[in-house]
Amino acid sequence: MFYSGLTYKAAWGAVVSVRDYSVVICVYTEDRWDQICSAIESVRAQSLPSTEIIVVVDYNQGLYERLTAAVPDVTVVKNTDAKGLSGARNTGAALAKGEIIVFLDDDAMAHQDWLKFMDDTYADPAITGVGGLTIPNWETARPSWLPEEFDWVVGCNYLGMPPSGAPVRNLLGGNMSFRREVFDIVDGFQAGIGRSASKRPLGCEETEFCIRLAQQSPGTVFVMDHRSMIYHFVADKRCRFSYFLSRCYAEGISKAQVTANVGSGDGLANERAYVTRTLPLGVLRGIGDLFRGRPTGPGRAGAIIAGLGMTAIGYIATKLTRATAKPDLAPPPQTT
Repeated sequence: MFYSGLTYKAAWGAVVSVRDYSVVICVYTEDRWDQICSAIESVRAQSLPSTEIIVVVDYNQGLYERLTAAVPDVTVVKNTDAKGLSGARNTGAALAKGEIIVFLDDDAMAHQDWLKFMDDTYADPAITGVGGLTIPNWETARPSWLPEEFDWVVGCNYLGMPPSGAPVRNLLGGNMSFRREVFDIVDGFQAGIGRSASKRPLGCEETEFCIRLAQQSPGTVFVMDHRSMIYHFVADKRCRFSYFLSRCYAEGISKAQVTANVGSGDGLANERAYVTRTLPLGVLRGIGDLFRGRPTGPGRAGAIIAGLGMTAIGYIATKLTRATAKPDLAPPPQTT
């Protein structure tokens, strides 16, 4: 056997680690059946095998029965927590046996060395959580108007994020992992933030989780390792400008929910730099493309302005609603 750090390569080629990895995939609809099967197969094919694959079905009995029959080598369970993505992740984390708990989107495929590179980063005991590079896998083609600064709209890494290996405030939900002990520090992902029964494309439950963990455990370190790649399926319906606007509006709502829990200082730390530096540069670059013979540039510049505007509207509207909402008042005490 050939040793390298805390991992070694067996004579027959398999990579082995001293750490155990539990991969959690949360699912909710049979409409993604093909993507779910591809996600599971991509984990099975890892050069560094996981200890277990846990598929959490979010309140869909038909999908639960179908998966139980189709993948007998996978642990398929029902969500026993609050309905929605946060509850499903909490259910998976509670059942996981591995030292590292990894979350993969149900419509993503992991590169065969996804866990191997993640494991390389976890060789540093100071690292609390590791994310990777999420690359869009377009069903048709990338929209010419979609700026790379807004690739978060389709669940992917976006222009303006820190480089690989640099500390980050939070990881991206579709491709993230944590040492299991963090779930003893914070009480899981918060219900009411992110994807739920609502059709609105909310998010940020992983952002709130990471910030809350860092607040409760100073010294928490999250990093992105871009070698640890996944390919996130982007359906054609998510390439429409109407979806782009609705997702931006929902992001504003989600940011307001996050700041209500963790404060605006930490909750908007990254967003301030993004709004004041990344987006203005994107607008200028888009306008400049027109003079460089690239006619799609102004469209991307316009999308940046529209996306920022819709996000701000969602954020402000939610803040105002919270500020004007009347608190529940207890009935007056009985007098005799």
